[in-house]
Amino acid sequence: MPTRAEILQTIGLVSNEQAILAIIWHALIAIVVIGLALGWRPSKKVGAAALSIPLFSVGILAWLYKNPFNGSVFLLFAMILLIIGLRRPAERVDLPPVWASVAGVALVIFGWIYPHFLSGGTWLKYLYRAPTGLIPCPTLTFTIGLALLANGFSSRAYSVSLGILGLFYGLTGVLSLGVYIDLVLLFGTILLLILAFTPRFSALSRIGRGQSAAA
Repeated sequence: MPTRAEILQTIGLVSNEQAILAIIWHALIAIVVIGLALGWRPSKKVGAAALSIPLFSVGILAWLYKNPFNGSVFLLFAMILLIIGLRRPAERVDLPPVWASVAGVALVIFGWIYPHFLSGGTWLKYLYRAPTGLIPCPTLTFTIGLALLANGFSSRAYSVSLGILGLFYGLTGVLSLGVYIDLVLLFGTILLLILAFTPRFSALSRIGRGQSAAA
């Protein structure tokens, strides 16, 4: 197992060397955020499947930077979320409770500007070059934020799978790496898991399974 210093060094290298990819991710994020602000609601199938893409990105980069553990974990969970997502119905995502919407917006913003790991980072630099889509915690913060805004895609399996990943990396970031801003990821993960076990969510999940079976 790599040491704490080695892990932080690798994460720092990815964050600082992959500037162009970070900018591309932020451009894509901006398009999604603008679309959501204008009232766009993707289908459960497309939205859930698309959220696996940033996880694939993190997994591939982890392998390229010789971190096989993160690479394997992220590629595995990306495949799990993709498979679950493709089994979702083609109907529009359900609107979440107000508290989940507020939390989702906060997590998306925080994941977008994640203020850590960039050398000489300023708030302007974080706005377009934060390592979202490059390293685990900001990517999961952003992804879980979107999942909350999409009401977990009305899938308990999807929400719990993403929640397990968020809990592991949130706890690792805070307890093992000393990156205390990852408490935001932990908080968001807990909210996603709470949402997945609310009575309203359970009812919507059952309806979704019935529609998928009928299709």
